[in-house]
Amino acid sequence: MSDTALEATGLGKRFGRRGAWALRDCAFRLPAGRVCAVVGPNGAGKSTLLALAAGLLTPTEGRLTVLGDAPARARARVGCIAQDKPLYPQLTVAETLRMGADLNPERWDAPTAEQVVASGDLDPRSRIRSLSGGQRTRVAIALALGKRPELLLMDEPMADLDPLARHELMGTLMADAAQHGTTIVMSSHVVAELEDSCDHLLLVGDGRIRLAGEIDDLLAAHLRISGAADSTDLGAHTVVESRVTGRQLTALIRPSGPLPAGLRTSVPSLEELVLAHLRNPTAPSLSATEATPQESAA
Repeated sequence: MSDTALEATGLGKRFGRRGAWALRDCAFRLPAGRVCAVVGPNGAGKSTLLALAAGLLTPTEGRLTVLGDAPARARARVGCIAQDKPLYPQLTVAETLRMGADLNPERWDAPTAEQVVASGDLDPRSRIRSLSGGQRTRVAIALALGKRPELLLMDEPMADLDPLARHELMGTLMADAAQHGTTIVMSSHVVAELEDSCDHLLLVGDGRIRLAGEIDDLLAAHLRISGAADSTDLGAHTVVESRVTGRQLTALIRPSGPLPAGLRTSVPSLEELVLAHLRNPTAPSLSATEATPQESAA
C-alpha cells in the first residue's frame, strides 16, 4: 500500500479546447489514512477534483496519482459516491447489494454493507426508485463501504440527509476509517459538519488549492488578532483578512515574527479560517509544509 492517497503536481483541467479552466496549477499531497475535507464555494472545482481522482476525467495538464498509481489503474481500490448517487432505479435494495458483491468478489464486505442499510430501517425488497434522497444516499454509502476501498471519495454525500442520519452515518464512516485505515475524502459546503470529523483540509477557490494540509497545522499557522487600528502595524506579517470598525482593527494573519504590543490574539476556528481565505482570493495560498513550527509558534 502507498503511504500517499492523492498527490497532484501542476494539475489542471479545462473543459473544451477554449473553455474555462475548472482547475489550474494545483499541487498537494494527501497522506494515506486521513479523513480529508474538500471545501469551497460552488464552481470552485471540488467536483472536478474528485472526478479526476476517481478516474472519470483526465487532466488537461499536470499529474495526479491515486494510491501511488494512475487513477484508472487504481480504480478497483477506490470507492466513489457522486452528488447524484447513481443507482439502478429498477433494482431492489437487496439486489443492489448483490450486484456490489458480484462486481467485487474478492473484496466485498457484506456485513458492513448490510449493517449500513439495516441501520436506516430500509426494507431490502424496496426498489431504489421508491426511496427518498436520504435513503438512496444510505444505499450508496453501503455499496461504497462494502467494496472495502482503500480510498473513499464522496461528493457532497450528506446534503440530503436529516441531522440525525447525518450524524449516524458520519460516525459509521469515522469508525470505518479508524478500523481499516480507509482514506476518506469528502466535499461539503457546510464546514461546521466536517470540523469534528476531518483531520486534513483542501480548500479550493477559483480552481486553485488555497490551503492544503493537516487542519491542526493550518490553524496553528494563523492567528485572529484585534487591537487599536491607529497603533497596529501588521506590515511584517501576512494578512489574510482585516477590517476596521470605528477605531478597532480585527484581522486574520499568518505571523512571521513578534507581534505589536497590546494585541488580543486567539486561534481561529476552521470555519473562520476558510471564510477569511474565501473572502480574500488574493491572500497567499498555504500548504502544511509551509506552516513551519516557527510560524505556528509566533
